[in-house]
Amino acid sequence: MQRIGVFVCHCGTNIAGTVDVKAVAQAIKNEPGVVFSTDYQYMCSQAGQEMIKQAVADNKLTGIVVCSCSPRMHEATFRKTAAAAGLNPYMVEIANIREQCSWVHKEMPIGTEKAIILAKAAVAKVNLNAPLTPGESPVTKRALVIGGGIAGIQTALDIADAGFPVDIVETKPTIGGKMAQLDKTFPTLDCAACILTPKMVDVAQNEKIRIFSYSEVTDVKGFVGNFDVTIKRKARYVKEDVCTGCGACTEKCPQKKVPNEFNLGMDNRRAIYIPFAQAVPKVATIDPNYCTMLKTGKCGVCSKVCTAGAIDYKAKDEFVEEKYGAIVVATGFNPISMEKFDEFAYSQSKDVITSLELERLMNAAGPTGGTLLRPSDHEHPHTIVLVQCVGSRCSACAEKGKEYCSKICCMYTAKHAMLIRDKYPDTDVYVFYIDVRTPGKNFDEFYRRAVEEYGVHYIKGMVGKVTPEGKKLHVQASDLLDNKQLHIDADLVVLAAAIEPDKSARPLATMLTASMDTNDFFTEAHPKLRPVESPTAGVFLSGTCQGPKDIPETVSQAGAAASKVIGLLCKDKLTGNPCIAHSDEMMCNGCSTCEKVCPYGAITYVEKEFRMPDRTTKVRRVASVNEAVCQGCGACTVACMSGAMDLRGFRNKQIMAEVDAICK
Repeated sequence: MQRIGVFVCHCGTNIAGTVDVKAVAQAIKNEPGVVFSTDYQYMCSQAGQEMIKQAVADNKLTGIVVCSCSPRMHEATFRKTAAAAGLNPYMVEIANIREQCSWVHKEMPIGTEKAIILAKAAVAKVNLNAPLTPGESPVTKRALVIGGGIAGIQTALDIADAGFPVDIVETKPTIGGKMAQLDKTFPTLDCAACILTPKMVDVAQNEKIRIFSYSEVTDVKGFVGNFDVTIKRKARYVKEDVCTGCGACTEKCPQKKVPNEFNLGMDNRRAIYIPFAQAVPKVATIDPNYCTMLKTGKCGVCSKVCTAGAIDYKAKDEFVEEKYGAIVVATGFNPISMEKFDEFAYSQSKDVITSLELERLMNAAGPTGGTLLRPSDHEHPHTIVLVQCVGSRCSACAEKGKEYCSKICCMYTAKHAMLIRDKYPDTDVYVFYIDVRTPGKNFDEFYRRAVEEYGVHYIKGMVGKVTPEGKKLHVQASDLLDNKQLHIDADLVVLAAAIEPDKSARPLATMLTASMDTNDFFTEAHPKLRPVESPTAGVFLSGTCQGPKDIPETVSQAGAAASKVIGLLCKDKLTGNPCIAHSDEMMCNGCSTCEKVCPYGAITYVEKEFRMPDRTTKVRRVASVNEAVCQGCGACTVACMSGAMDLRGFRNKQIMAEVDAICK
């Protein structure tokens, strides 16, 4: 029998407000194995931890139960305390009486009764606990960043500056992401290219950074410190190490009517192209969907004009396998499709555009050379209506939009309004909004400038319908402050489209066994304490893959993710979780069920010789667990039909002991 100490935390009034903690400590004193039970205001404080250490020494404790808040927050804290007191850290159990009792019950008798039950269950488990020793595994000192936007760029630069090699994988032919498409940034209105381009150049020139552009991750295996990643390098049909980026091929290509995705289809490019002037790498790419040579075998103009001999029509996709110690996800975002929003006539009129399309129209490198012209007739618009929250903050039952706030729309709409009024003072700008959200440094001042200095008409209300009428767009809207209906004949309507995670996020999360929320944003390990870590060890989050955010916040998170990666790569060895699966080979029937359900690929099958009771030798097929790969999820223990699989620290006997204690 163990000698167990029970420590019940008040957590201020978080627990004590609904749970009688003294009654819990008193009730648990008579449980089998309990030799010490007490309560304290803040068990996680230094004084509380010292109390635990002293109790271990005075009472010769062999196990500890802490009745407090979530183990996600403090399990590591109390395990360190136990280790400092000379106990095995895995002889500690947490009874979560805050989230599971005080926060879900309003009446103290109910909360107290449940807290006592949970404490008894924890005591029953500790009685069956055994010391566990973590294993060790080496660390591959190289990082992978998936996504080459500003988040991925900043993360890679910070990791490389610490002296560790890092690879960037980007699906597009160039790094830069959405920021490369922007004209100006808020709240300073400085040039996006002027900020981004030097960083892109730094990435290209950094000896520690490799860029896998026009590539994608196709497979991820392994575990923290030792990931095996397969990268598909799509055929560019241009040799990257030979191409000089001179642009001769893009000028001579006869296929001129390919929609330019960088300018969101508002102009055309050639079948062989460089996305934009500052592209990194500055290498041409042939689009196989439009190239006449690749489709019919007739043309070859680009090969003829290329003096470097970089064109290779026979190029094939290549697969590269690399090892990494840490992975950073920076897959970014996209504006949602406007196809379902028929009320705004987006599919009916070229003069109804999204905010990102407006960015390209106002960009000096855009389809109109930076001159704001209507897409339909290339005339200057004199009345512009900006519509906020298109697809954002929709009700839960709405199928075409998102429930969440996209966060950046209020600010970039104010930016657009100011830029239009500054460059074209004769233009009337109307902004329809639900409310204006400006929670950032100098954000509210920026919005007020748009209203007070630039004379932008902000109207609280939503646009109900946009109807094309000749060259005009008839806008019907509500003014909720003046309680009246408005009718505006606009020349241009701009929709602030909601943003959503990139479509690559979901399949990537499956490969990484990382968690996602219902909106396909990656889920952090803890929103406050571990905001840039995923629940999967060794996988970190950077930028809008984790949720909507602006550029300053993205860069900050990128730096935070990089610091976590650096901290991991600095270690020569990692201590693994000892709570892992173990197979009883005498009970295993070799059915392969556990192998099939293991999300980490930790289970394989081997042929082993066994001495039978009749002294004969028999070869049997049994499960073998790679302890370095196993993450202790327990899926195999549930699936095992023979009962051969068990989880150290959470054995079936321990779980059943908890159940029995609860059911008494």
